[in-house]
Order: sequence, then C-alpha cells, then structure tokens
Amino acid sequence: MRAEETMNKLPANPERATLEGKNKFLGFWFFLGGETVLFASLFGVYLGLRKATNGGVTSQELFELPLVFIATMLLLTSSLTAVFATMSLKSQNFKAMIGWLVITVILGFSFLGLEIYEFNHYVHEYEHTIRSSAWGSAFYTLVGTHGAHVLFGVSWITLLIVRNFGRGLNLYNAPKFYVAALYWHFVDVVWVFIFTVVYLMGKVG
Repeated sequence: MRAEETMNKLPANPERATLEGKNKFLGFWFFLGGETVLFASLFGVYLGLRKATNGGVTSQELFELPLVFIATMLLLTSSLTAVFATMSLKSQNFKAMIGWLVITVILGFSFLGLEIYEFNHYVHEYEHTIRSSAWGSAFYTLVGTHGAHVLFGVSWITLLIVRNFGRGLNLYNAPKFYVAALYWHFVDVVWVFIFTVVYLMGKVG
C-alpha cells in the first residue's frame, strides 16, 4: 500500500490515536519533569556563583551579545519550523512534515556551530575555561548541558527522518515525531531562560 493511501486512513490525531501513542505522550511529560528539575538546579548554582570570578574575566567583559542574539534567532526559528512540522503531521502531510523537520535540524546544527565557536573564542581569546573560576564552571556546565540537549534533539529528529523516510506517516511513527517536536520546544524554552539569565543579566551586571 502506498504511503499516501496509508495516510488517508489515519485518524484525525494519529500521534495519540493508540494506547502506545498516549503512553509515549504521558511518559514524555514525566521525563520533562526530571529535565526541568535538572535545569532548575543548574540555574540555581549559576546564580549563586555568577560573581565568583576568582579575579578573572567578568561576564560584562566576556559576553558578545550580537553573536548570542544570532544563535538565539536560529533556535527560535527552529522552534517555529518544528511547529510547522507538527501542523503538517496533524494534516497528515508527510512530505511537508519531513521538509520542516530537515530545516529544524539544519538550524539546530547551525546553533551548535555558533556555540562551539563561542566557547572556543572564550578559551583562546580570554583564557576563560571551566577551571578558571567557580563562575566559569557554572557557566560551561549550564550552557554546555543545554548544548548537549540540542545535540541529542537534532540527532533524535535526524534518526527519525532517516528511519521513516520511505515509510510515510502511520500510527507507529506519528507519536515519535510528535514527542520529538515537543522535546525540541522544551530545548528552545530553556535557551530563552539561558539567554535572559546568563547573557542579558550577565551583560548588565
């Protein structure tokens, strides 16, 4: 049976049409609760240590907001493309969904590239490393943990695209695409907090 014919027979909400799909959705929210606690702890540590520079470079001297702003725009745009992918899933337009997810992945990898450049710039230009100070450790741990989540997210979506490219949309893979898109939104929301708490607050002191 062709993929188009299979899609036409799917229910209105294929991502939660089966018990397995509903369980994936529920399990995701439990997982997200744990992730929220993790990042809340990292934010708490960072706020407690943000003044502990050990006489080294400060956040006002270190951060370059134009670069961080570009990275933020990339990630926020990727969240928008993930929304379009979800809309295509709900309308059962498999090709459009895959197209939007590919753009999401490209934007995610672009963000990671800028973050790697940022860290490399801090290390070589300012000699600011994870061992420079307590603040340095808190900064690299928080932002680096988020970067690891971005890498996990783009890898997850990429594997879903590759694995299901020739299969079309069905009741088995629809929940997986949906949950992956939700995870990507979570990663983007965390970055909004990082941009505000770490970079904006750090720049203004």
